[in-house]
Amino acid sequence: MNAVEIEAPIVGVTVYPDRARVTRRGSTRLAAGEHRVRVAPLPLGLRRDSLRVGGRGAATVLGVDVTTWRQARSVDGQVRELEQRARELADELAGVDDADRIEEQRGQFLARLAERAGGTYARALASGDADPNDVVTFADSVAGQLSDSHGRRRGLARRRTDLTEELAAVQRQLDAASGKRQPDRLAAEVTVSVDADDAELDLELTYLVDGARWQSSYDLRLVDDTMTVTWFGLVSQDTGEDWPECVLQLSTARPAAAAGVPELSPWYLDRIRPAPPQTPMPAASFDRWPGSPPPGAPPALTGGAARSGPPLPKVRESVAAVEQGVSAATYRPARPVAVPADGSAHRATIAVLDLPALLDHVTVPVHAAEAHLRATVRNTSAHTLLPGPAAVFHGADFITATRLPTWAPGEETELALGVDDRLRVERKLRRRADTRATLGSTRRRDVEYRINVANHTPRPATVEVRDQLPVSRDEAVVVREPTLTPPPAERTELGELTWRLRLAPGESTEITMGFRVELAKGIELAGWRE
Repeated sequence: MNAVEIEAPIVGVTVYPDRARVTRRGSTRLAAGEHRVRVAPLPLGLRRDSLRVGGRGAATVLGVDVTTWRQARSVDGQVRELEQRARELADELAGVDDADRIEEQRGQFLARLAERAGGTYARALASGDADPNDVVTFADSVAGQLSDSHGRRRGLARRRTDLTEELAAVQRQLDAASGKRQPDRLAAEVTVSVDADDAELDLELTYLVDGARWQSSYDLRLVDDTMTVTWFGLVSQDTGEDWPECVLQLSTARPAAAAGVPELSPWYLDRIRPAPPQTPMPAASFDRWPGSPPPGAPPALTGGAARSGPPLPKVRESVAAVEQGVSAATYRPARPVAVPADGSAHRATIAVLDLPALLDHVTVPVHAAEAHLRATVRNTSAHTLLPGPAAVFHGADFITATRLPTWAPGEETELALGVDDRLRVERKLRRRADTRATLGSTRRRDVEYRINVANHTPRPATVEVRDQLPVSRDEAVVVREPTLTPPPAERTELGELTWRLRLAPGESTEITMGFRVELAKGIELAGWRE
């Protein structure tokens, strides 16, 4: 049986939320007879039960084997360069240390020379045998040489620091490169036994690998009454093999969750039975372990000469082709994307959707006298948008970062678009009175609040105002006679009130909210707030 090794590069990858299906293809010419066709190296973590072999050609597949292959450690040119640089730096550091010791010895020699010469010159000057100018010249010469030596030692110290830092950086790069290369020493190989005629064989392998994933992210841009949703797929993988530019597909299917339908088990009721006493055990001590700014809008292009002629069309974005399945969708980006096995995320545009948005304002003046612009957006597309982070823009301005839940066709979602300072809100306590009833000993507290809302925007505004009445949790504390003008549109049993106001540009309105709290004798009120 002849052994043949063929190259079968990656030609397609389908990425699921938690794994990927990889397709490889290769061709070879086989003589008549039985052959063992070997494909290697493959990622060690491939799921062996997922391997499928197919293809075209006048041949019969007799069997498929998957084995572990000890891959010869390749000589990495970058590692060689780093090791060479580390040796050069170490040699240069040794040279700096030698030069510093020489300068240190020079300084010691000059200091001893100056000390000895000082006594000699002193005696010579006293006896008149030396010229004072010669003494000054000698002293200046020694001082200059000492100063130069100290300067050279300072320069050597700086050079030693620079070399030490560079050597540490090179060593870190070497450690990282060694860590990345370590898993590649073992790989998988597939051997396909075939009985072929004298013909060309086109072989195709598909298999599942863990360590691959994709997740959704979004840009949400509001312009007038339209929310443009740009859906991105962020693909990353650390499967042990790099994916070249090939046919890349993103699938919403979840193979891990499709193993079976949950089954019901009996639901039993019983009376509580006392537990037998247990011998107390000493408590064990455990350490407790704890549980991503999106880019802003690009700056506007200003300046330059005015463009003549008709305006240029808006730049279009390429989107993915979609194939809707029974329970999942598969998206194929318009351009190939290469994804190396380094865990970094690579972005592909899946879809650009223009969805209708209904704008209004929401204010809760009891907490903050601010009005928040809100967009209620309906998913009118055929896409089920998956959970993921989203950057929200109002026109060209970045507003906030949020997270979208699963958003099915026909569903609505609410997006906060930040504070709108053109809509002014004020809440004031207009009256408060504490009195005692004429008969009995019941005490009363009467309060009245007024909320003023003014629209200073150039367009009509719908404002949802939220406030609340206190709710008693004790029969000795009674809340009575609320004054609510105008009546709220909604009121809950927990005292939550909602008004919906429609204000024209420049228009303002006022809400009055008053109530009375009655306290029985000897009762002190808890939970009060202004």
